[in-house]
Amino acid sequence: MKITFYGHASLGIQVNDVNILVDPFISANPKASHINIDALKADYILLTHAHQDHIVDVEAIAKRTNAIIVSNFEIVSHFEALGLEGHPMNHGGSWDFEFGTVKYVNAIHTSSFPDGKYGGQPGGFVIEGEHKNIYIAGDTALTFDMKLIPMRTDLDLAIFPIGDNFTMGVDDAIIASDFVKCDKVLGYHFDTFGYIEIDHEEAKRKFFDKGKDLMLLEIGESIEL
Repeated sequence: MKITFYGHASLGIQVNDVNILVDPFISANPKASHINIDALKADYILLTHAHQDHIVDVEAIAKRTNAIIVSNFEIVSHFEALGLEGHPMNHGGSWDFEFGTVKYVNAIHTSSFPDGKYGGQPGGFVIEGEHKNIYIAGDTALTFDMKLIPMRTDLDLAIFPIGDNFTMGVDDAIIASDFVKCDKVLGYHFDTFGYIEIDHEEAKRKFFDKGKDLMLLEIGESIEL
């Protein structure tokens, strides 16, 4: 499993020959100006919620690639009305895709489209691949619901928002890593704009002091599990 950070909360995940994009907000992010969305591969696009900074590039990429959009019922219905293909889910539900099993789990946040239309309830994704399991928390506060995840899944990586203000910050992400029983964390949803700028070295030190590993990737940088 190869994971690439495209800035903000945008990720690329490659599992064998399958390419997955998560929350593509790239073309409108000045920090990701070196990423060409027309060169990105996508068989699936996973969306945690409907906010603009998570869906802005969905339509353009899905029309070019014929990717299947996976999200809550309201978000999938929105994009199906635009002629795109989707797979609707809701909290607690799982589905076996060709790249692994996806479970849509709770997140505490809001969700609306840029025009104010209701975007369903926000969520996160637990992906159980053939060899590796990851949790993509989405935009969320720290929540006790995270404790349910390790009851079903042993995680190899947890991906948490750490920018604070709109989501949990570094200190709560450390607690979240305890809740999900995963000490290997990839941070995202930070530095894109002023409200969520963080001190990278302090964030890494706080995780290190708790015996945990926080990875902060450069935009376009990848890791392999």
